[in-house]
Amino acid sequence: MQLQESIGMALNSIRVNKLRSVLTLLGIGVGVFSIIGVMTAMGVLQNAIESGVSSLGANTFQIQKYPQNFFSDRDRRRYRNRKDISYDQAALFYERMKLAKFVGLEVWEGGKVAEYRNIKTNPSVGVAGESIDGIATNNWNIVNGRSYTNQEVQSASNVVVIGSDVVKKLFPMGNPIGELIRVDGDQYKVVGTLEDKGGMLGGNQGNMVILPITTHMNKYGKERSVNIMVTARDQKSYNDVLEFSRGVLRVIRQVPPGQPDDFEFFSNDTVIAQFNDTTFMIKIGAVGIACIALLAAGIGIMNIMLVSVTERTKEIGIRKALGATKFNVLSQFLTESVIFSQIGGVIGIVTGSIMGNIVSLLLESPPVYPWNNSVAILQTPFLDFTALQMNITALIFCSLIGIVFGVYPAWKAANLDPIEALRFE
Repeated sequence: MQLQESIGMALNSIRVNKLRSVLTLLGIGVGVFSIIGVMTAMGVLQNAIESGVSSLGANTFQIQKYPQNFFSDRDRRRYRNRKDISYDQAALFYERMKLAKFVGLEVWEGGKVAEYRNIKTNPSVGVAGESIDGIATNNWNIVNGRSYTNQEVQSASNVVVIGSDVVKKLFPMGNPIGELIRVDGDQYKVVGTLEDKGGMLGGNQGNMVILPITTHMNKYGKERSVNIMVTARDQKSYNDVLEFSRGVLRVIRQVPPGQPDDFEFFSNDTVIAQFNDTTFMIKIGAVGIACIALLAAGIGIMNIMLVSVTERTKEIGIRKALGATKFNVLSQFLTESVIFSQIGGVIGIVTGSIMGNIVSLLLESPPVYPWNNSVAILQTPFLDFTALQMNITALIFCSLIGIVFGVYPAWKAANLDPIEALRFE
Protein backbone atom coordinates (compact mmCIF):
# COMPACT_ATOMS: atom_id res chain seq x y z
CA MET A 1 0.00 0.00 0.00
CA GLN A 2 2.82 2.38 0.85
CA LEU A 3 4.58 1.67 -2.47
CA GLN A 4 1.33 2.13 -4.38
CA GLU A 5 0.70 5.42 -2.59
CA SER A 6 4.26 6.62 -3.29
CA ILE A 7 3.90 5.81 -7.00
CA GLY A 8 0.59 7.64 -7.13
CA MET A 9 2.10 10.70 -5.48
CA ALA A 10 5.05 10.61 -7.89
CA LEU A 11 2.75 10.53 -10.94
CA ASN A 12 0.64 13.30 -9.46
CA SER A 13 3.77 15.41 -8.95
CA ILE A 14 4.60 14.96 -12.65
CA ARG A 15 1.08 16.03 -13.65
CA VAL A 16 1.10 19.11 -11.39
CA ASN A 17 4.51 20.35 -12.61
CA LYS A 18 4.32 19.41 -16.29
CA LEU A 19 6.98 21.67 -17.80
CA ARG A 20 9.53 21.05 -15.05
CA SER A 21 8.88 17.32 -15.18
CA VAL A 22 9.14 17.14 -18.97
CA LEU A 23 12.51 18.91 -18.95
CA THR A 24 13.80 16.52 -16.28
CA LEU A 25 12.49 13.46 -18.15
CA LEU A 26 14.15 14.69 -21.34
CA GLY A 27 17.52 14.67 -19.59
CA ILE A 28 17.22 10.96 -18.82
CA GLY A 29 15.55 10.25 -22.17
CA VAL A 30 18.37 11.84 -24.20
CA GLY A 31 21.01 9.79 -22.41
CA VAL A 32 19.18 6.50 -22.95
CA PHE A 33 18.19 7.52 -26.50
CA SER A 34 21.81 8.11 -27.51
CA ILE A 35 22.98 4.65 -26.53
CA ILE A 36 19.88 2.68 -27.59
CA GLY A 37 19.69 4.53 -30.92
CA VAL A 38 23.33 3.88 -31.79
CA MET A 39 23.25 0.25 -30.62
CA THR A 40 20.01 -0.45 -32.48
CA ALA A 41 21.42 1.06 -35.68
CA MET A 42 24.54 -1.09 -35.30
CA GLY A 43 22.35 -4.14 -34.74
CA VAL A 44 20.44 -3.36 -37.92
CA LEU A 45 23.72 -3.00 -39.84
CA GLN A 46 24.89 -6.32 -38.44
CA ASN A 47 21.62 -7.93 -39.58
CA ALA A 48 22.17 -6.51 -43.06
CA ILE A 49 25.72 -7.81 -43.17
CA GLU A 50 24.73 -11.24 -41.86
CA SER A 51 21.94 -11.56 -44.41
CA GLY A 52 24.35 -10.47 -47.15
CA VAL A 53 27.29 -12.70 -46.29
CA SER A 54 24.95 -15.64 -45.70
CA SER A 55 25.02 -15.88 -49.51
CA LEU A 56 28.11 -18.01 -48.98
CA GLY A 57 25.87 -20.70 -47.55
CA ALA A 58 26.04 -22.62 -44.28
CA ASN A 59 29.40 -24.09 -43.20
CA THR A 60 31.10 -22.35 -46.13
CA PHE A 61 34.31 -20.34 -46.33
CA GLN A 62 36.08 -18.66 -49.21
CA ILE A 63 39.79 -18.57 -50.03
CA GLN A 64 41.03 -15.54 -51.93
CA LYS A 65 44.14 -13.55 -52.71
CA TYR A 66 43.13 -10.41 -50.83
CA PRO A 67 41.66 -10.06 -47.34
CA GLN A 68 38.08 -8.86 -47.21
CA ASN A 69 39.13 -5.47 -45.79
CA PHE A 70 42.44 -3.62 -45.85
CA PHE A 71 42.88 0.08 -45.39
CA SER A 72 46.48 1.25 -45.66
CA ASP A 73 48.54 1.73 -48.84
CA ARG A 74 51.23 -0.45 -47.30
CA ASP A 75 48.78 -3.34 -46.96
CA ARG A 76 47.52 -2.74 -50.47
CA ARG A 77 51.04 -3.03 -51.92
CA ARG A 78 51.83 -6.11 -49.86
CA TYR A 79 48.72 -7.99 -50.94
CA ARG A 80 49.05 -6.86 -54.56
CA ASN A 81 52.51 -8.43 -54.71
CA ARG A 82 51.10 -11.84 -53.88
CA LYS A 83 50.80 -14.31 -56.75
CA ASP A 84 47.29 -14.85 -58.07
CA ILE A 85 45.47 -18.04 -57.22
CA SER A 86 45.52 -19.36 -60.78
CA TYR A 87 42.81 -21.47 -62.35
CA ASP A 88 45.19 -24.43 -62.59
CA GLN A 89 45.98 -24.17 -58.86
CA ALA A 90 42.27 -23.91 -58.05
CA ALA A 91 41.46 -26.92 -60.25
CA LEU A 92 44.18 -28.97 -58.52
CA PHE A 93 42.80 -27.89 -55.16
CA TYR A 94 39.34 -29.08 -56.28
CA GLU A 95 40.73 -32.51 -57.13
CA ARG A 96 42.45 -32.92 -53.73
CA MET A 97 39.66 -31.64 -51.48
CA LYS A 98 37.91 -34.94 -50.75
CA LEU A 99 36.83 -33.90 -47.25
CA ALA A 100 34.56 -31.12 -48.49
CA LYS A 101 30.95 -31.40 -49.58
CA PHE A 102 31.30 -28.78 -52.34
CA VAL A 103 34.24 -26.87 -53.81
CA GLY A 104 33.31 -23.96 -56.06
CA LEU A 105 35.63 -21.84 -58.20
CA GLU A 106 34.66 -18.25 -58.97
CA VAL A 107 35.77 -15.13 -60.88
CA TRP A 108 33.96 -11.81 -61.36
CA GLU A 109 33.67 -8.86 -63.70
CA GLY A 110 31.50 -5.87 -62.85
CA GLY A 111 29.80 -2.93 -64.52
CA LYS A 112 28.44 -4.73 -67.61
CA VAL A 113 25.28 -4.32 -69.68
CA ALA A 114 22.79 -7.11 -70.43
CA GLU A 115 20.46 -6.74 -73.44
CA TYR A 116 17.39 -8.48 -74.78
CA ARG A 117 16.07 -7.14 -78.08
CA ASN A 118 15.69 -3.40 -77.48
CA ILE A 119 15.78 -3.57 -73.66
CA LYS A 120 19.01 -2.84 -71.80
CA THR A 121 20.04 -2.88 -68.15
CA ASN A 122 22.14 -0.19 -66.55
CA PRO A 123 25.93 -0.76 -66.82
CA SER A 124 26.01 -2.25 -63.33
CA VAL A 125 25.45 -5.97 -63.90
CA GLY A 126 27.96 -8.30 -62.27
CA VAL A 127 29.20 -11.16 -64.44
CA ALA A 128 30.22 -14.22 -62.41
CA GLY A 129 32.14 -17.17 -63.75
CA GLU A 130 31.34 -20.26 -61.68
CA SER A 131 32.23 -23.91 -61.63
CA ILE A 132 29.43 -26.45 -61.15
CA ASP A 133 29.63 -26.33 -57.34
CA GLY A 134 29.73 -22.52 -57.35
CA ILE A 135 25.93 -22.39 -57.44
CA ALA A 136 25.70 -24.42 -54.21
CA THR A 137 28.55 -22.73 -52.33
CA ASN A 138 27.03 -19.31 -53.04
CA ASN A 139 23.68 -20.53 -51.70
CA TRP A 140 21.98 -19.64 -54.98
CA ASN A 141 18.71 -21.37 -55.82
CA ILE A 142 17.50 -22.02 -59.36
CA VAL A 143 13.77 -21.20 -59.53
CA ASN A 144 13.23 -21.67 -63.28
CA GLY A 145 15.13 -23.81 -65.75
CA ARG A 146 18.42 -25.38 -64.67
CA SER A 147 22.06 -24.77 -63.99
CA TYR A 148 24.69 -25.47 -66.64
CA THR A 149 26.13 -28.97 -66.93
CA ASN A 150 29.68 -30.34 -66.59
CA GLN A 151 29.79 -30.77 -70.36
CA GLU A 152 28.84 -27.11 -70.87
CA VAL A 153 31.63 -26.06 -68.46
CA GLN A 154 34.20 -28.25 -70.21
CA SER A 155 33.20 -26.99 -73.65
CA ALA A 156 32.90 -23.36 -72.49
CA SER A 157 29.37 -23.10 -73.84
CA ASN A 158 27.64 -19.75 -74.18
CA VAL A 159 24.91 -20.43 -71.62
CA VAL A 160 23.88 -18.17 -68.77
CA VAL A 161 21.89 -18.22 -65.53
CA ILE A 162 20.46 -14.77 -64.76
CA GLY A 163 19.61 -13.08 -61.48
CA SER A 164 16.16 -11.90 -60.45
CA ASP A 165 16.87 -8.22 -61.02
CA VAL A 166 18.02 -8.88 -64.60
CA VAL A 167 14.91 -11.01 -65.18
CA LYS A 168 12.64 -8.17 -64.02
CA LYS A 169 14.42 -5.69 -66.29
CA LEU A 170 14.73 -7.74 -69.48
CA PHE A 171 11.66 -10.00 -69.20
CA PRO A 172 8.99 -8.09 -67.27
CA MET A 173 6.15 -10.10 -68.82
CA GLY A 174 7.75 -13.20 -70.36
CA ASN A 175 9.67 -16.38 -69.59
CA PRO A 176 13.42 -15.97 -70.20
CA ILE A 177 14.25 -19.70 -70.40
CA GLY A 178 15.59 -20.55 -73.86
CA GLU A 179 15.86 -16.91 -74.93
CA LEU A 180 19.06 -15.36 -76.27
CA ILE A 181 20.47 -12.32 -74.51
CA ARG A 182 23.64 -10.29 -74.99
CA VAL A 183 26.00 -9.66 -72.09
CA ASP A 184 28.84 -7.21 -72.68
CA GLY A 185 28.37 -7.66 -76.42
CA ASP A 186 28.34 -11.49 -76.58
CA GLN A 187 25.29 -13.68 -77.06
CA TYR A 188 24.24 -16.31 -74.51
CA LYS A 189 21.32 -18.71 -74.13
CA VAL A 190 19.38 -18.38 -70.86
CA VAL A 191 19.11 -21.80 -69.19
CA GLY A 192 18.01 -20.78 -65.67
CA THR A 193 17.01 -17.97 -63.33
CA LEU A 194 17.90 -17.38 -59.69
CA GLU A 195 15.67 -16.88 -56.68
CA ASP A 196 15.35 -13.28 -55.50
CA LYS A 197 17.47 -12.88 -52.35
CA GLY A 198 16.98 -9.15 -51.77
CA GLY A 199 19.67 -6.57 -51.13
CA MET A 200 22.56 -5.92 -48.79
CA LEU A 201 23.49 -2.41 -47.63
CA GLY A 202 21.47 -0.86 -50.41
CA GLY A 203 22.75 -3.27 -53.09
CA ASN A 204 20.91 -6.03 -54.98
CA GLN A 205 22.13 -9.60 -55.10
CA GLY A 206 19.93 -10.29 -58.13
CA ASN A 207 21.72 -7.81 -60.39
CA MET A 208 24.04 -10.37 -61.95
CA VAL A 209 24.45 -13.09 -64.56
CA ILE A 210 26.35 -16.37 -64.15
CA LEU A 211 28.47 -18.01 -66.83
CA PRO A 212 30.45 -21.25 -66.76
CA ILE A 213 33.88 -20.32 -65.42
CA THR A 214 35.58 -21.51 -68.61
CA THR A 215 33.29 -19.32 -70.72
CA HIS A 216 34.04 -16.38 -68.46
CA MET A 217 37.81 -16.89 -68.79
CA ASN A 218 37.61 -17.19 -72.57
CA LYS A 219 35.82 -13.85 -72.60
CA TYR A 220 37.77 -11.91 -69.95
CA GLY A 221 41.08 -13.75 -69.82
CA LYS A 222 42.73 -16.31 -67.52
CA GLU A 223 45.24 -13.93 -65.98
CA ARG A 224 43.26 -13.31 -62.83
CA SER A 225 42.98 -14.61 -59.30
CA VAL A 226 40.33 -17.26 -58.68
CA ASN A 227 38.26 -17.36 -55.51
CA ILE A 228 37.77 -20.81 -54.02
CA MET A 229 34.63 -21.55 -51.99
CA VAL A 230 34.51 -24.62 -49.77
CA THR A 231 31.47 -26.10 -48.03
CA ALA A 232 32.01 -28.56 -45.19
CA ARG A 233 29.66 -31.53 -44.78
CA ASP A 234 28.50 -30.26 -41.38
CA GLN A 235 29.41 -27.85 -38.59
CA LYS A 236 31.46 -30.48 -36.74
CA SER A 237 33.84 -30.97 -39.66
CA TYR A 238 34.05 -27.25 -40.56
CA ASN A 239 37.30 -26.51 -38.72
CA ASP A 240 38.93 -29.73 -39.94
CA VAL A 241 38.01 -28.91 -43.53
CA LEU A 242 39.33 -25.36 -43.14
CA GLU A 243 42.70 -26.53 -41.77
CA PHE A 244 42.97 -29.24 -44.42
CA SER A 245 42.24 -26.62 -47.08
CA ARG A 246 45.02 -24.44 -45.70
CA GLY A 247 47.50 -27.32 -45.88
CA VAL A 248 46.47 -28.37 -49.39
CA LEU A 249 46.71 -24.85 -50.82
CA ARG A 250 50.05 -24.17 -49.11
CA VAL A 251 51.46 -27.27 -50.79
CA ILE A 252 49.99 -26.32 -54.17
CA ARG A 253 51.34 -22.77 -53.92
CA GLN A 254 54.67 -24.01 -52.50
CA VAL A 255 54.61 -21.83 -49.38
CA PRO A 256 57.76 -22.64 -47.35
CA PRO A 257 57.27 -24.05 -43.83
CA GLY A 258 57.19 -21.31 -41.21
CA GLN A 259 56.12 -18.64 -43.71
CA PRO A 260 52.65 -17.05 -43.42
CA ASP A 261 49.88 -17.98 -45.85
CA ASP A 262 49.87 -16.06 -49.13
CA PHE A 263 46.08 -16.24 -49.31
CA GLU A 264 43.17 -15.26 -47.07
CA PHE A 265 40.15 -17.00 -45.60
CA PHE A 266 36.81 -15.25 -45.71
CA SER A 267 33.61 -16.46 -44.05
CA ASN A 268 30.42 -15.14 -42.47
CA ASP A 269 32.12 -15.16 -39.07
CA THR A 270 35.16 -13.18 -40.24
CA VAL A 271 33.01 -10.45 -41.80
CA ILE A 272 30.89 -10.10 -38.66
CA ALA A 273 34.02 -10.08 -36.47
CA GLN A 274 35.57 -7.35 -38.66
CA PHE A 275 32.35 -5.33 -38.43
CA ASN A 276 32.33 -5.64 -34.64
CA ASP A 277 36.00 -4.64 -34.43
CA THR A 278 35.41 -1.64 -36.69
CA THR A 279 32.36 -0.40 -34.80
CA PHE A 280 33.59 -1.25 -31.29
CA MET A 281 35.01 2.22 -30.61
CA ILE A 282 31.84 3.85 -32.00
CA LYS A 283 29.78 1.83 -29.53
CA ILE A 284 32.14 2.65 -26.65
CA GLY A 285 31.92 6.34 -27.61
CA ALA A 286 28.13 6.14 -27.57
CA VAL A 287 28.24 4.57 -24.11
CA GLY A 288 30.56 7.36 -22.91
CA ILE A 289 28.29 10.09 -24.30
CA ALA A 290 25.27 8.40 -22.74
CA CYS A 291 26.98 8.21 -19.34
CA ILE A 292 27.76 11.95 -19.44
CA ALA A 293 24.16 12.71 -20.45
CA LEU A 294 22.81 10.46 -17.69
CA LEU A 295 25.11 12.11 -15.13
CA ALA A 296 23.74 15.51 -16.14
CA ALA A 297 20.21 14.09 -16.01
CA GLY A 298 20.90 12.71 -12.51
CA ILE A 299 21.95 16.17 -11.34
CA GLY A 300 18.71 17.48 -12.84
CA ILE A 301 16.71 14.90 -10.91
CA MET A 302 18.49 15.88 -7.69
CA ASN A 303 17.68 19.51 -8.38
CA ILE A 304 14.00 18.92 -9.06
CA MET A 305 13.68 16.69 -6.00
CA LEU A 306 15.27 19.36 -3.78
CA VAL A 307 12.80 21.89 -5.19
CA SER A 308 10.00 19.42 -4.56
CA VAL A 309 11.10 18.93 -0.95
CA THR A 310 11.11 22.68 -0.41
CA GLU A 311 7.68 23.14 -2.00
CA ARG A 312 6.17 20.26 -0.01
CA THR A 313 7.73 21.03 3.37
CA LYS A 314 4.35 21.67 4.97
CA GLU A 315 2.96 18.44 3.47
CA ILE A 316 5.90 16.51 4.92
CA GLY A 317 5.24 18.13 8.33
CA ILE A 318 1.58 17.06 8.23
CA ARG A 319 2.49 13.50 7.29
CA LYS A 320 5.05 13.24 10.08
CA ALA A 321 2.59 14.76 12.57
CA LEU A 322 0.08 12.06 11.59
CA GLY A 323 2.60 9.30 12.29
CA ALA A 324 4.73 8.94 9.16
CA THR A 325 8.22 7.71 10.00
CA LYS A 326 11.52 8.82 8.53
CA PHE A 327 11.54 5.63 6.47
CA ASN A 328 8.06 6.43 5.07
CA VAL A 329 9.17 9.88 3.89
CA LEU A 330 12.52 8.60 2.64
CA SER A 331 10.91 5.82 0.59
CA GLN A 332 8.30 8.23 -0.79
CA PHE A 333 10.86 10.62 -2.27
CA LEU A 334 13.18 7.82 -3.42
CA THR A 335 10.24 6.21 -5.22
CA GLU A 336 9.46 9.52 -6.93
CA SER A 337 13.07 9.86 -8.04
CA VAL A 338 13.12 6.31 -9.47
CA ILE A 339 9.77 6.85 -11.22
CA PHE A 340 11.19 9.97 -12.90
CA SER A 341 14.22 7.97 -14.07
CA GLN A 342 12.19 4.99 -15.29
CA ILE A 343 9.75 7.10 -17.32
CA GLY A 344 12.69 8.94 -18.91
CA GLY A 345 14.37 5.59 -19.60
CA VAL A 346 11.28 4.17 -21.31
CA ILE A 347 11.00 7.31 -23.46
CA GLY A 348 14.68 6.95 -24.43
CA ILE A 349 14.30 3.24 -25.29
CA VAL A 350 11.22 3.78 -27.45
CA THR A 351 12.59 6.78 -29.36
CA GLY A 352 16.07 5.23 -29.66
CA SER A 353 14.64 2.00 -31.07
CA ILE A 354 12.51 3.92 -33.58
CA MET A 355 15.41 6.10 -34.75
CA GLY A 356 17.82 3.15 -34.91
CA ASN A 357 15.37 1.13 -37.00
CA ILE A 358 15.05 3.91 -39.56
CA VAL A 359 18.35 2.45 -40.80
CA SER A 360 16.53 -0.86 -41.44
CA LEU A 361 14.07 0.94 -43.73
CA LEU A 362 16.92 2.55 -45.66
CA LEU A 363 18.80 -0.76 -46.02
CA GLU A 364 15.71 -2.96 -46.41
CA SER A 365 17.07 -5.06 -43.59
CA PRO A 366 15.17 -6.83 -40.77
CA PRO A 367 14.51 -4.44 -37.84
CA VAL A 368 15.89 -4.95 -34.33
CA TYR A 369 13.02 -4.89 -31.84
CA PRO A 370 13.57 -3.77 -28.21
CA TRP A 371 12.51 -7.22 -26.96
CA ASN A 372 14.75 -9.11 -29.40
CA ASN A 373 17.01 -11.49 -27.46
CA SER A 374 18.88 -13.04 -30.39
CA VAL A 375 20.79 -10.17 -32.07
CA ALA A 376 23.92 -9.00 -30.25
CA ILE A 377 24.02 -5.19 -30.50
CA LEU A 378 27.03 -4.65 -28.23
CA GLN A 379 29.90 -7.11 -28.11
CA THR A 380 32.93 -6.65 -25.85
CA PRO A 381 35.80 -9.00 -25.00
CA PHE A 382 33.94 -9.86 -21.80
CA LEU A 383 30.21 -9.38 -22.37
CA ASP A 384 27.71 -9.60 -25.22
CA PHE A 385 24.45 -7.66 -24.99
CA THR A 386 21.34 -8.42 -27.02
CA ALA A 387 18.70 -5.76 -27.64
CA LEU A 388 16.55 -7.05 -24.78
CA GLN A 389 19.50 -7.25 -22.37
CA MET A 390 20.65 -3.75 -23.35
CA ASN A 391 17.20 -2.29 -22.71
CA ILE A 392 16.85 -4.06 -19.37
CA THR A 393 20.33 -2.84 -18.42
CA ALA A 394 19.36 0.71 -19.41
CA LEU A 395 16.29 0.59 -17.16
CA ILE A 396 18.32 -0.82 -14.25
CA PHE A 397 20.91 1.92 -14.75
CA CYS A 398 18.12 4.53 -14.78
CA SER A 399 16.88 3.14 -11.46
CA LEU A 400 20.39 3.45 -10.03
CA ILE A 401 20.56 7.05 -11.27
CA GLY A 402 17.25 7.77 -9.54
CA ILE A 403 18.39 6.16 -6.29
CA VAL A 404 21.89 7.73 -6.21
CA PHE A 405 20.72 11.25 -7.03
CA GLY A 406 17.50 10.97 -5.04
CA VAL A 407 19.10 9.88 -1.76
CA TYR A 408 20.12 13.35 -0.55
CA PRO A 409 16.76 15.08 -1.26
CA ALA A 410 14.92 12.09 0.30
CA TRP A 411 17.23 12.13 3.33
CA LYS A 412 16.70 15.89 3.71
CA ALA A 413 12.92 15.43 3.58
CA ALA A 414 13.00 12.54 6.07
CA ASN A 415 14.98 14.58 8.59
CA LEU A 416 12.75 17.64 8.59
CA ASP A 417 11.48 18.56 12.05
CA PRO A 418 7.66 18.22 11.92
CA ILE A 419 7.08 21.36 14.08
CA GLU A 420 9.35 23.50 11.87
CA ALA A 421 7.84 21.95 8.75
CA LEU A 422 4.30 22.86 9.86
CA ARG A 423 5.40 26.48 10.42
CA PHE A 424 6.89 26.71 6.90
CA GLU A 425 5.11 29.17 4.60
